[in-house]
Amino acid sequence: MSSKNQQQIAVLASSTFAFTICFAIWMMFAVLGIPIKAQLGLNETEFGLLAATPVLSGSLVRVPLGIWTDRYGGRIVFFILMLATALPIWLISQASAYWHFLVLGLFVGLAGGSFSVGTPYVARWFGKERRGLAMGIFGAGNSGSALTKFVAPAIIAAFGWQMLPKVYALAMLATAVLFWFGTYSDPAHKMPAGVSFAEQMKVLKDPRVWRYCQYYSVVFGGYVGLALWMTKYYVTEYGFDMRLAALLAACFSLPGGVLRALGGWISDKYGAHKVTWWVMWVCWVCFFLLSYPQTNMIIKTVTGSTTLQIGLTPVMFTVLLFLVGVAMAIGKASVFKFIGDDFSDNIGAVSGVVGLAGGLGGFVLPILFGALVDLTGVRSSAFMLLYGTVCVSLVWMHFSFKDSARPAAPPRLAVVA
Repeated sequence: MSSKNQQQIAVLASSTFAFTICFAIWMMFAVLGIPIKAQLGLNETEFGLLAATPVLSGSLVRVPLGIWTDRYGGRIVFFILMLATALPIWLISQASAYWHFLVLGLFVGLAGGSFSVGTPYVARWFGKERRGLAMGIFGAGNSGSALTKFVAPAIIAAFGWQMLPKVYALAMLATAVLFWFGTYSDPAHKMPAGVSFAEQMKVLKDPRVWRYCQYYSVVFGGYVGLALWMTKYYVTEYGFDMRLAALLAACFSLPGGVLRALGGWISDKYGAHKVTWWVMWVCWVCFFLLSYPQTNMIIKTVTGSTTLQIGLTPVMFTVLLFLVGVAMAIGKASVFKFIGDDFSDNIGAVSGVVGLAGGLGGFVLPILFGALVDLTGVRSSAFMLLYGTVCVSLVWMHFSFKDSARPAAPPRLAVVA
């Protein structure tokens, strides 16, 4: 194996591991927020804001982090980012008031910005024919959400919720050290120093960027929103304890992260457009079924009244949620296949913008989920909202690519008198 291939594998493996830990920490309020909610007496909207606060800051820093990665290189930016989050993570164990958790959550959320660092860092080590697979493998670090659901309930049950931030802070420090010694830098991957911020941001004038933002806000924003919400959903909808609820929620989070590598391979083989199109249709069908609330109907028959109960059992609900996780994993990879193919020279800035859109979706959705439950009292209203967002994506995608695929009119021949 050549030295170049060894460096490619080392960078991909170390970056994927680091991103997995960062994502696990970014999603920790999905589990940690449940005992905090009980301790502080929070309502559903307040819980949604608590869970989503790290997602806000992690989304907002994606654009500058992507630009800094283009300019200074992914290795140093990723390393400094992980070091900067360790102390705020530890301080969560000392928090006691609601605003303490919100403020510290903003700093912890910086870990979520690691995606916009690792994506261009990894992508530049691979040729175009393997880039989709490489970015998909790196993106499989989204499975850190499932890691939190496996680890966090056990730590909280054994030692109390205050222990979880301490363990995660030490894990982040250890990961930063391992990353530094397991990766490499290539000066050729850096953007020339003369390229200004304004020049990098010219990509915002390209309508393709805004299309990819909308798609990613569904497949990634929806993934983050559900990953933060599903543990509590199982607790309140089906009455499960936190450990069982987290385990079942991992049936969505785990394939939603791990199978992103498969999505990269499929996108390389069949094309980003075709894969994204079918992902949206799978989500559309699943969200339609998941939207139906638990319902008791009284039917008058010739022999009297009959009660009919309609609703998803925990098993059917989990199966549908698993299918959504698989579809979103593939969709996250296919959207970034678009970016890798169309903007290979400016992938850091574009991935930052698209990642920002997806992250903001993940921030807004848990808050809206909580608000809808407080307003309607229907827990499945979360899926009704997601169903609507997928409808928008399908319509936009249909007309956008229909126009782009339309053949140009043949040139007119000049008539000579």
